[in-house]
Amino acid sequence: MDGHVIVVGLGFGDEGKGAVVDALCHRGPVTSVVRFNGGAQAAHNVVVGDRHHTFSQFGSGTLADVPTHLSRFTLVEPIALAAEVRELEDLGVTDPLRLLSIDADALLTTPVHVAANRAREDARGAARHGSCGKGIGETTWYGLLAGARPGQVVEHQEVIGTPGPAPTVGDCAHPAVLRRKLDALARFYEPLIGAGPPIDDLVSLYRDFADAVRITTGDEVGRLADRGRLVFEGAQGVLLDQTHGFHPHTTWSTVTPDNARALLGDRPAAVVGVTRTYQTRHGAGPLPTEDAGVLARFPERHNGTGEYQGAWRAGHLDAVLLRYAVDACGGVDGLAVTHLDARDLKVATGHGTPLTDLTDPVPWLEAHLGVPVLITGAGPDRADYALRALARA
Repeated sequence: MDGHVIVVGLGFGDEGKGAVVDALCHRGPVTSVVRFNGGAQAAHNVVVGDRHHTFSQFGSGTLADVPTHLSRFTLVEPIALAAEVRELEDLGVTDPLRLLSIDADALLTTPVHVAANRAREDARGAARHGSCGKGIGETTWYGLLAGARPGQVVEHQEVIGTPGPAPTVGDCAHPAVLRRKLDALARFYEPLIGAGPPIDDLVSLYRDFADAVRITTGDEVGRLADRGRLVFEGAQGVLLDQTHGFHPHTTWSTVTPDNARALLGDRPAAVVGVTRTYQTRHGAGPLPTEDAGVLARFPERHNGTGEYQGAWRAGHLDAVLLRYAVDACGGVDGLAVTHLDARDLKVATGHGTPLTDLTDPVPWLEAHLGVPVLITGAGPDRADYALRALARA
């Protein structure tokens, strides 16, 4: 646990990754938190005394004064980022942007992507996928369309116009380039959403954004890694992964550690998989152990029903899906187990088989998965987290 650490959720998201990253950064030293997937749909809760923040694009080490790097695998939404800056300032974080760097090749999520995402989800009616409505899927999908022609089907969606090159964070510093890309984007999506926001307004806003943040090129993660220890913060959970999740209720993102490993190159890192002591998910999709009684016993302090994502759901710990998630990661080096303050727990060791009492989750999980529990959380606050591996060293 002294080297680089990759934190990945082993469920459908909301496992407690933010609190785990905060605990690692507070224990330190950590040079930077690196986001390696997802975008503005992340919602990672960190509680430190009377301060609480739901991290979206900033890394969850921010309240420990650890910088964030948004890698080329992240999707960046500057309007939402500006709102998060204000929220962090209200919590007493001085000049949050001093703690942020962004890879120039990161794709840009715009209001056009957001509107298109919501239009598609609205059209699905009762068959919604459970999207967060933040434009993540549309940003990724449009980035795949280079050379595509109208009428083609790419990733199960019809190409509805002539696409242009996808706008990136680096384009924000080059207004002429950005304007061409945004014009093409708006024309492409006009059949779906109608006239979008004024392009000139977006170009001006994104130019200000480029002036305010540090945009990096080349192997910034390698440079950071050579300076000290990195914590890679994953978004969503492996059971939502675009390859290993259960379609269509998945995210357009690689949730497994693959992106983090690619950013590190040959540098070693420990993979820490995060799980609650019971199963949860937000919105539509399978939840084999769902039980309204679990939801009633463990009211959620920081999660609720989202306009697009849907209702908060809960069930018993699912050992089958947990093992599946670990295997999808290529194995993990240790576990972080959160919500250990929950009581009267049960676990499903098979689907369609009787539930088993889970009286002591830590030794049960260590025996079931054959890896140590390195981090424990018994409440929402940083003070409720312990790094067991460091205590043993």
